[in-house]
Order: sequence, then C-alpha cells, then structure tokens
Amino acid sequence: MEKVNWKVEGMSCTNCALTVHKYLEEKGLQNVKVNFIGGDVSFDINGSATKPELEKGIAALGYHVANGELVNAGTGKKRFFKNHLQRFLFCIVFTLPLLVHMIPGVHIHALMNPYVQLALTIPVFVVGMDFFGRSAIKSISKGIPNMNVLIALGSVAAFGYSLYGTLIGDAANYMFYETAASIITLVFLGNWMEDKSVETTQAALRKLAVTQKTMAHMIAYDDQHNEHVFPVESTSLKVGDLVLIKSGETVPMDCKILWGEISVSEAIITGESAPVEKKMNDKLIGGSMVESGTVKAYITAVGEDTVMSNILKLVKEAQTEKPPVQQLADKISAVFVPAVISISVITLLANYFFTDIGFGASLLRAIAVLVISCPCAMGLATPAAIAVGLGRAAKNGVLFKNARSLEIFKSIKQVVFDKTGTLTTGNFSISNYKVLNTAVTEEEFKRIAYSLERYSNHPVAKSIAREWKIKNEQRWQKVEEVKGFGMKATDKEGNHYVAGSFKAAETLTADHSHSIYIIRNNDLIGWIDVVDDIRPEAKQVVQLLKANGFKTILLSGDRKDKCDYVAARLGIDEVMAEQTPEQKLVQVERFNSIAPTAMVGDGINDAPALAKATVGISLSEATQLAMQSAQVVLVNHGLKNLPLSLGLGKHTYLTIKQNLGWAFLYNIIAIPVAAFGFLSPTFGALLMGLSDVVLAINSVRLNWKKVV
Repeated sequence: MEKVNWKVEGMSCTNCALTVHKYLEEKGLQNVKVNFIGGDVSFDINGSATKPELEKGIAALGYHVANGELVNAGTGKKRFFKNHLQRFLFCIVFTLPLLVHMIPGVHIHALMNPYVQLALTIPVFVVGMDFFGRSAIKSISKGIPNMNVLIALGSVAAFGYSLYGTLIGDAANYMFYETAASIITLVFLGNWMEDKSVETTQAALRKLAVTQKTMAHMIAYDDQHNEHVFPVESTSLKVGDLVLIKSGETVPMDCKILWGEISVSEAIITGESAPVEKKMNDKLIGGSMVESGTVKAYITAVGEDTVMSNILKLVKEAQTEKPPVQQLADKISAVFVPAVISISVITLLANYFFTDIGFGASLLRAIAVLVISCPCAMGLATPAAIAVGLGRAAKNGVLFKNARSLEIFKSIKQVVFDKTGTLTTGNFSISNYKVLNTAVTEEEFKRIAYSLERYSNHPVAKSIAREWKIKNEQRWQKVEEVKGFGMKATDKEGNHYVAGSFKAAETLTADHSHSIYIIRNNDLIGWIDVVDDIRPEAKQVVQLLKANGFKTILLSGDRKDKCDYVAARLGIDEVMAEQTPEQKLVQVERFNSIAPTAMVGDGINDAPALAKATVGISLSEATQLAMQSAQVVLVNHGLKNLPLSLGLGKHTYLTIKQNLGWAFLYNIIAIPVAAFGFLSPTFGALLMGLSDVVLAINSVRLNWKKVV
C-alpha cells in the first residue's frame, strides 16, 4: 500500500471534487481525500491501478495532475491556455466589439452585420466550449453535473439560436451573438476572480510552506579530520548530516544542537514573536529564523518527517474533512444543476406561452436563469471558511486535526485542565529527599531512583532522571510503567522495586506529603520531593476563559493540597484531585453529560480523557499518545493560544453559517429575478462570478477578525 499525494488543477467547485473522488473510488483506491480549494488529492494505491493510468483518467475528466509522473516525465498534455485569466484576455478581444452597440451614441454599421458578429463569436465560442463544454460532458458522464453544464447550455442556446437566424436570413430577430460571447467571457473573468479570492484563503499556509526549500551550510571532514563547510540545498540533506547555522539564516531542517548557543525566532511555527534561547542538546525546528549566535547541529528529520511538513499535512488533511453543517449544502449541490435546468425550461415555456414577449426574449430569460445560478457558492461556503480558520490557527501554533473540531468548538461550555505539564511548566527540580532505610546509602538510593525513573515518560520522573543521572545504573530483569501508579521493576535476584505516588506507599506510611516514594521488597526506603512552577501564561488564560463564560475545572492525579494551591493561584472554579486515568475518564464523561467539554492535557495519563472529551486539546511537548488522542494540538509550548483556538472554532462556524446564508439567499433571489426578465444574461454571468468573490472576502475576514 502506497500513499499518493497529488496537486490537481482545474477543480473549481464541490462537484468537481466529487467527480474526482468518485472516479478514484471506482478504481478501487482507499482513503481518498479531495480538497478542491487547495487542489490536494490523496489516496492509498494498492496495485489495482497504476499512477500514470490514474493521471490519464483524471485528465479525461477535465482536470490536470500538476505533480504526477506524466508531468515529470515530460509526457503531459501541453495546454494552450494555462488559466482563466489567459482565456478571459483572449475572449475579451473578440467580445468588446460585439458590445459596442450598448454604449449610448455609438453605432458602427459593420458590427451589426450578422456574419461579422458570427466571425467574432466563433473564437470565443470555441475556447468556451473547449473548457465549459468539455467539462460539462465529462461531469454528466460521471453522473455529477457541475456548474459548467449550465454555462455550456446557456452559451450553446444563445449561439445556436443566433446561428439559426443567420442561416434562414432573419438575423435581426435572432441576434444574440453578444450574449453567447459575453456569457463565456465574463464567466472566465468570474472564475479567475474566484480563483484569486480563494487563493487568499490559503495565504497563511503558503507562508508556512515557503520555507520548505532553503540553502544550508553542510559540514564534512576529510581523512585528516579537517572540517570543510560547503553550501547545499536543504532538500538534499539527510538525517545525521552536520550543518553550520549562523545569525540571520533559516534553520534548514529539524535538527539538534551539538555546539553553540543561539537566539531563534519560531514565529512561523508558534506565532510567538519573542526569540527563544537555544543551547546544546536543544532541538531546532526547520523554518525558524536565527536572530543571533552560531551553532553546529545534526539533522534529525527531513522531508515529510519534519515538524513543518507534519503541520502542513495535518492542516491539509483537516481541510478535506466536512463538518456536519456542510452536509445539507452538499445534498442541495448534488441536485442543484438538474433543478436549475428544470427552472430554466419552465421559464422559457411560461414566458413564451403566458406573455407576449416572444420566443427570443423568453429564451434570453431562460439563459439568464442558467448563468446567474451559482451552485459553487454552496460548495465554497464551508471550505473557504475552514481554509482561513485552519490557516490562521496553524500560523499561530494551533493545529486542528479535523474540521469537525472547528464546528464542535461553538458549543463548548467547560474547559478541563490537567495540572502537571499543562497548567504548570513540567520542568521539575528536586527540592528535598530523605533515605529512610539505614542499610541503604545515599548514593545507592539515588542510583535506584534514577534507574527506575529513566524509563518513565512522566515529567516528575524525567526531572529526577535528569538531575541524578549516573553511568552505572541498576539493570532490571523486568520494568514497566503503571498509569496513575508509578514505575515497577524486578532485578535479576528477584528483588521488587517501586517508584510511585502515595498510592504505591499508602500501606507503608501515613505521610502523603511527598512527590515520589521509593520502595524495595515492600519496604519504604525513602522519598523525594519536587517542585513545579505554574506556567506564566496560565492565570491570564484561565481568567480570559472565565470572562468569556467558560467554567474551568482542574482534573489531576496529583495530591489535593497541591491541586488546591494551583487552583487558588489561577482562580479555577472546581478541583478534582488524586484521580486515576480511569477516574479521569469517568469524570470527563460526566462533565460531557452536563455540557460540551474541552479537555487540555499532555501526559500518558490524560490520553483516555482527551479521547472521551467533546474536544481533546494537547500541548506539543505532550506524549505521543496524548497528541494522537487529542483533536487539537497547541504548538506554542504553552497555553497562550488556548483562547484563540476556542474563539477561532466559534467564529469559523459563524463564518460558515454566514457564507451558507449568502449562498442560499443569492440563489433564492437571483433565479426569480432572472426568470422575470429583470437581468440580462450578460449581467447574470457577471453576478454569478462576483457571488463567489463575496464568500471568499467574508472568509478572509477571519484572518484579522477579533475572536477572543
């Protein structure tokens, strides 16, 4: 099974995406995802079809794989016009003379000749049918008629009616050449404006992607161990390569510092403009900017494995998701084109038989109905808003794993916090310790504690292992981490060891005031105390959430006195301490039954609760399991953008509702207006293009809108 990621050009609406999606699924491909806004298409190929075969199939549908094997091999079909702007510029040259008679006081007799108008219209009609006609036929053949069916029908009707009048010698009563040409020309203009507007919704993502290729200074050593530095493209780097990074340069790929200290801006990833100080063994994110200092580092990830690539991948995957609010619009879009064609036919017949305007004027009204209707607006309403919402979030260090989370955020009433590593920094330090067993030396006690805690992912255990690191650690026959309890191990002689919370030592002592208890063969040999600082941004975040009407809850496995202290410092509404992972899960389920609840956590203990919450939110330095269980990841090393994530979710959903409201309202008003003859097909075609631009502009407002 191979994962394929393509960039497909030419998709302009939901129906286009449905056509490609349906074709790929018919070919037996799995996990098919199509995003017409960015043109991203992904699927798993299992040998049932070859990639060149699939490329040709997509090309046959009227679209183009920009990064496929046929293009790379130079065998892709060369197109005369590359985009809608080029088509518009070509067509407008021939269309303008046809519209001269609309200018008051201007009358050029030669341009009224039907054969001159036919000659001017043919180039426009050919270009139009090459795009709209070809696309219309292919979409109908796949059972998903798109907007181009309406444009093609309107243009063919106007051109055919005019040509018939010219051939029978009664051109004066059948002269609608300018209608056919102006429909095609203005729709090309509208499509180009729509494309440019939609592109702006991707602006934040493009800023993230722009740093994917930079120059790097690679370090190599000759036979005499002399160091040589030479420039290479970052895309040619491999894991383990050594690089020199200097002030003012971009970090080429994810790497780890071997030597030196620097001040680096990670704003492109985290949204935080303040530079971060980095030293030996610290990790650098590819794409971040070095503001001062010089370091030598080795590459830890390249290509799709880098933090930046994973961010882009997550956001693109989220864009392909459809929140429930879009489902009604999709159902309407699927029957929209046949419905509009039916209304157009009814308009033609009703005006011809029940008014005295004649067949020509009735046909114009029917054509106006075809070209003014806009199924794209309903298909574009949700993807445009989601693209901007996800892009702004990613730019500020908030990753939504799916678009559904954006909609779910609108109903969140409560926020549950874990304590350690979430509200606190997770950077513990040992404040005190005591050896209780006189047969155990202080050195032996530290060796046992280090040897147990080095296998744990818990922040407290990591701090002990970091401070008491030794070379001659204890070797274990078996060692395991028990969630909510601590570390258990057995040595080769069969001795049993435990490093855990008070729960592990409650049968051995009544003193529950210490952080870690070390036990050997059911004998308490000592305890360790650690201290943890509250995150500097935590109080402001909690107060901001409370000011916006959220109830705040602290749910932790830590002791009640420690939890009460943190809650009091931050002003948290409710505290639930000394909870096991199973109890956390039950409590989150209970909170969900009361009101939709967001859970914020970072530890392995939080993973079940994160998965159970209405929305699970994880910090980027969280355990891998916690990040996988969460639907939202905060990349900015803290809680700073938690209110932003909640606000963006609400306002993105609000923007989707506004867009859908506009899309429905536009079509409900525009189609009757055209049917009753208040708009010509020419103005109808222009309005159709502008209707999508309105949606894009409303969506782009999310980039600057105050959401917190």
